[in-house]
Amino acid sequence: MNIASVRRPIVPPAPPRAPDDMSFFGRLAVIRHNMIATWGQRAYEEDVIKGRFFLRNSFILNQPDAIRHVLLTNYENYTRTPAGIRMLRPVLGDGLLIAEGHSWTFQRRTLAPAFTPRATANLVPHMTAVLDETIAKLHARTGEDVDLREIMQRMTLEIAGRTMFSFGMDQHGATLRNFIMEYAARLGRPYFLDMLLPVSWPSPMDLARARFRKRWTEFVAMLIAERRKAGKKDGAPPRDLFDLMDAARDPETGKGFSDEQLVDEVATMILAGHETTATALFWALYLLALDPETQEEVASEARGEHLDSIADIDRQKFTRAVIEETMRLYPPAFLVARAAREKDNAAGIEIGKGDIIMIAPWLLHRHEKLWDQPNAFIPKRFMSKEAPDRFAYLPFGAGPRVCIGAPFAQAESVLALARLIGAFRVELADTANPVIPLGVVTTQPDHSPTFRITRR
Repeated sequence: MNIASVRRPIVPPAPPRAPDDMSFFGRLAVIRHNMIATWGQRAYEEDVIKGRFFLRNSFILNQPDAIRHVLLTNYENYTRTPAGIRMLRPVLGDGLLIAEGHSWTFQRRTLAPAFTPRATANLVPHMTAVLDETIAKLHARTGEDVDLREIMQRMTLEIAGRTMFSFGMDQHGATLRNFIMEYAARLGRPYFLDMLLPVSWPSPMDLARARFRKRWTEFVAMLIAERRKAGKKDGAPPRDLFDLMDAARDPETGKGFSDEQLVDEVATMILAGHETTATALFWALYLLALDPETQEEVASEARGEHLDSIADIDRQKFTRAVIEETMRLYPPAFLVARAAREKDNAAGIEIGKGDIIMIAPWLLHRHEKLWDQPNAFIPKRFMSKEAPDRFAYLPFGAGPRVCIGAPFAQAESVLALARLIGAFRVELADTANPVIPLGVVTTQPDHSPTFRITRR
């Protein structure tokens, strides 16, 4: 898309790019705090960056054809790295995001009916109810300094709870948030030995992660028991995701999930569903606070709309473009790392057995060969007839392992942003301290700025 005619866009703050001569140990020291800051200018310009990673070759792929090969054409040849498994398994178990091979195929097939457009449409009333409550609370705080990041986290957690279980998170929300914060602060970060040792070898952090997992799975099992106690009338339509997941059966075998599997699937959906959406909404609100003109366009589109159905959401074309551009600049998963099971050739790149393949949406979405003004906030680029290459834009991944909940997350994000900006004008209260994105599991802000909201 040629966007030369568009008014001068804002360029939000980003971490400084790493020097080309950054040493291995210098890079290792930065990785735990902000992996984004380990990439230098070359990574934003070149198709392939070849390096070494603990005696193995590593490749950063910025070439859409090579990415298509890894994520689609020969995806079965690429598996999660030991560090990725170590960091995710304690919270996600063997759920859909972690599973490989036959286990993954079974889970994906079985869960698919719970995430159809029709199933998502039936969950919209849960979303609108939570949004009504959130907006009512915010009306009482107009003119005050508010932490919209925390409010988005609470709101999306409440939506996750109600769409999953049909009950609110008043009683359990604080405990759930504490689990997430505890894990993110210490256990969910990569340590040196996490990256060096095979999964079958214990690392010093594995014991702490195992203790965490025991407490975490007991908590999720308690939520499931509570929901089962509430019951469901025979013959009644499903009320929520849990009804759909509990009744789900593999279309080929008729097999459903065991109680242990259900715990991992529920944990995966709650965590993946609320944390990433909350962060995407925070970034969207931050960008709109920096760009009042674009904010007014969102408000104008929402004006006069009921915004309580999928049809209403689908009409919010510009708001959807704002969400898409937000996830381009701040992709929820900033890095996908895979290890090659066997040697391969990806669009002319020779890959050896055990080599590490890195596909970094953060780099891909800001790559100078793939995007016009890659660092600028220009939502209208997603309203062009020229759609970006499917493998140059990966907010939800691609191929067979594309995020199963993407339509749900998109509907929730567009609905929430349209309702919030339709109700309030949002400004930054703290303009002196720019928000810098951190690559730690997901693309997080380095601090929570305060916002000021006023009624429209």
